[in-house]
Amino acid sequence: MEKFNRTLRGYDPEEVNAFVDQVIGQVEKMVSEGKLKDAKIKELKSLEVENVRLKEKIAQYERMEGTLNKAILMAQKTSDQIKTNAHRESEIILEDAKRNASRIVNEALLRAEKTEMEANMLKRNINIFKRRLRSIIEQQLEMVNDIEKVDF
Repeated sequence: MEKFNRTLRGYDPEEVNAFVDQVIGQVEKMVSEGKLKDAKIKELKSLEVENVRLKEKIAQYERMEGTLNKAILMAQKTSDQIKTNAHRESEIILEDAKRNASRIVNEALLRAEKTEMEANMLKRNINIFKRRLRSIIEQQLEMVNDIEKVDF
């Protein structure tokens, strides 16, 4: 606490005024520092609000990233399943084609054997027919010869 010198009517007015000016200066300084601190607090609060908002956005983006990662994984699984199914289908188609090719070849071989057997049978029948016809013609020729031998 400040002590003032005494004068005739109390304290020295110049000292009191100087002290009051000093107190006013300190109060004004404290008020301005308070205002600066209030401004900094407001700024910090707005930064804190912005920080909270940015954290919420980051959390939202992280959720979106998680969802996208799940979608990518699902797409990869689906792609793998499609590839597997296509491979299986191609194997089935190839097996069917091989079976059909074998069946077609076997049927063609059977037809060829049947045709060959029919051709051989026709040759035999033609040979039999030729022999019979030759025999008939020879018999007819003998008859003609016999008719010539007979005298009329």
